[in-house]
Amino acid sequence: MKDAIEPSKIVNLNQHPAAPERGGELLHAVRDNASRRLQQLLGNMFEQVDDALFDLAEKAENNAAQIHYFDGMREVRKRRPAIERSYLAQFSREFTDFAAQRRKAAVDPEPLLGTTELTLVADNELEESLAITSMISKNESRLMRELFAVNQRLAVICGGIKVTEATSPVGPAVLTQAFRQAMRELQADMRVKLIIYKLFDRYVLSGMEDLYAELNELLARAGVLPNLRHEAARSQAPRATPGRPQAGAEAATASAGVSTDEAGNLLHTLQALFTARRGHASGATVTLGPQSIPTANELLGALSVLQGQIVSHGLPTGGDEGSPADVASEVAQLKDHLLNQIGALRGERPNHVSSIDEDTIDLVGMLFEFILEDRNLPSHMQVLLARLQIPYLKAAILDRKLFAHRQHPARRLLDGLAEAAKGWSDESDKDRRLYDKVKSIVEQLLHEFDDDMGIFERLLADLQDFLELTRKRAELAEQRVAESTRGREKLEQARRRAAREILDRIDGTPLPPLVHGVLARAWANYLVLILLRQGDTSPEFAEALRFVNELIASTRLPRDAGGRATLRQMMPNIERALRKGLANVAFQEHDIDRLLDQLRRHYAIQLGETPATGEQEATVPAIPESIQSLVDTVQDVAPLAPEVAGEPLEILPPEVRARLELVQAMKPGTWLEFRPGEGAPERAKLSWISPMSGRYLFVNRRGLKVGDYSPQELAAVLAEERASVLASNALFDRAMDAIVGKLSQPAASPEQE
Repeated sequence: MKDAIEPSKIVNLNQHPAAPERGGELLHAVRDNASRRLQQLLGNMFEQVDDALFDLAEKAENNAAQIHYFDGMREVRKRRPAIERSYLAQFSREFTDFAAQRRKAAVDPEPLLGTTELTLVADNELEESLAITSMISKNESRLMRELFAVNQRLAVICGGIKVTEATSPVGPAVLTQAFRQAMRELQADMRVKLIIYKLFDRYVLSGMEDLYAELNELLARAGVLPNLRHEAARSQAPRATPGRPQAGAEAATASAGVSTDEAGNLLHTLQALFTARRGHASGATVTLGPQSIPTANELLGALSVLQGQIVSHGLPTGGDEGSPADVASEVAQLKDHLLNQIGALRGERPNHVSSIDEDTIDLVGMLFEFILEDRNLPSHMQVLLARLQIPYLKAAILDRKLFAHRQHPARRLLDGLAEAAKGWSDESDKDRRLYDKVKSIVEQLLHEFDDDMGIFERLLADLQDFLELTRKRAELAEQRVAESTRGREKLEQARRRAAREILDRIDGTPLPPLVHGVLARAWANYLVLILLRQGDTSPEFAEALRFVNELIASTRLPRDAGGRATLRQMMPNIERALRKGLANVAFQEHDIDRLLDQLRRHYAIQLGETPATGEQEATVPAIPESIQSLVDTVQDVAPLAPEVAGEPLEILPPEVRARLELVQAMKPGTWLEFRPGEGAPERAKLSWISPMSGRYLFVNRRGLKVGDYSPQELAAVLAEERASVLASNALFDRAMDAIVGKLSQPAASPEQE
């Protein structure tokens, strides 16, 4: 390749100014690459203008607005070549000035509006300035690391001069201001210009990341700081710059607000409550002397600046989030910070905003105050979600229907985040997957949300995909836990059933120790096996019970000739059935033979015959041990209700009795927070209620077992406040109910405050 720069020919550029010619060659390469990329991106942007303006014309609120958009389309088509030429020429001049080191400080081509002159600037010019500076702020934040590396390398090849975001010839500040200069070629309505600025942000500035990567690779290959890490220091955070308004027809409509009738009964109620609190007519605009009320665009611009400041500081890492109380003051003070920021842009701090904007600001503030107090959310998640206050305030200003429509994407996203967070705990999220996903969504909103409401739909889809995958994994684990628990309960139930059947047939009558041993151990196990495999209605179970009857009957025959004859007749069947049953429960053949020998000796004594050997039955377990094992099995029963355990409801403590009614009404899917005496709280979902024992099985969000309780055990835990039930309805619904309730209370007098 002809223009490739051979690393072997590069001198050490850190020894400035030793290589001015080589530095100039590199600057030319940077300029040519940037110019080529900008030309492509700008062309792509203008390809989108017609479609965007045509769509807005179709949705225009009146004929006049529609005409503005159609006129804008014609004007853009006519002036596009001139705008493109002007932009590339302006970029080239800026780069030439930089290369000649004539740019001495962070001075924009047009000074930012401010101080006392700002109040005299036309609204259109102010909106344009806010749009420009907001784009700069957002993209400097987004591209901080990549731009930092480019600037460091440019500083080296220019002899060590300081290159900042504001002075970098390829930085968002210079590129955006150059486009503003080029837009003077366009004689169009400001609404059309704002649309084009939005498209410039979306199609040109969004491509800067690839350009910076290309430039960093070019310069690093040429030997300019090849080992530089692309990491900007916190002290070099993006400049705090004013935000911009929403572009497009949607912006005009959203900025003007949506009537309370359209927004629904809830907004109507809230507006009435806010109005009653303020004591003046709803929707009125207050003007103090020459001071004008901030427009929605100004509010959005100032919010973008505050949002950029949060981004520049970064979100805390796990464990460093602070407590909800630490963040609560930030949430409460947002209105003051917002007015202060508008004051910094205007040169004079406004004292009021319009009533509809004040309602929106207060409503969003109360929403996030509720989040920080909501015990449904773990404290780490409360703090993380509280960082979304500014993006959600911007969204509420852009679309007043956010609070009224349950299906609004922004509302569904916050509800989804809160629902996912409800089951979170350190123990159930040791790999930090859920926490990192929630944090990632919060960070994306803070970094990327300007006025594109579609971001909420995209992030909601991303969250739902993540939760669906997590749900499938958890369901598999949950099914295994339930099956395991069900298997244990079936085993216990079978053991109790077998024990009852045997005890009922013994009926308290003493039996020979050998017979007790056979029934209480070997044959009880055989009955359990049949119950688990074939069930209690099977022929095998009936046959096994007949053996119990026959074995017991064989010990109760009269000691006369008739009894002896009957016993001799029964013995072959008893031995045959016993051998078959013991073989089924994995008795070894020699053990079966030994037991049958003992049984024959027992019967020989009963028949008055001498045993075949001199062995005595002293080796056979004593009656109390064998029979007690059956009794213990029967008594080891988890009761289905307090009455089963001999504890009538009437004798339970009143608080436990009240909680028992709550427990009995619980459905699978209900979340509880368990607070053990020691250790961290654990959140668990009611996964399954046993139809056999009535016990309640709880699992964590990964589907792993946390515990299981009988109804009265769970009622006692709730009564002792060692656990609490978490709300099942959506966060927004809970918050709106709480806000309406709070606003409905009489306002506190200054003396009471």
